[in-house]
Amino acid sequence: MEEGFELLEQKVRKAADLVKRLRKANHDLEEERERLASRLKEAERRLDALEKGRGSSEEARRRESVDEEVAALRREREEIRRRIGKLVEVLDGLE
Repeated sequence: MEEGFELLEQKVRKAADLVKRLRKANHDLEEERERLASRLKEAERRLDALEKGRGSSEEARRRESVDEEVAALRREREEIRRRIGKLVEVLDGLE
């Protein structure tokens, strides 16, 4: 009987550690998402400014660079959303 309780205690401790790690990871990912959202907003502002001032080839190169950065930021944001979703699923499964 004592072994059963020890095994249960061990499993509860592992589950609690997992919850702590997942909550921290979720928090870290949320902070990263906010940071990336800020960068995305700035890149979109620059893109809008460049689109308004279309003309020179230098501006076209900068616009293309900004477009690539915006696309990369959107991919990163989607990856973070996916990862947060998985963490939420894991946390929901612990209840």
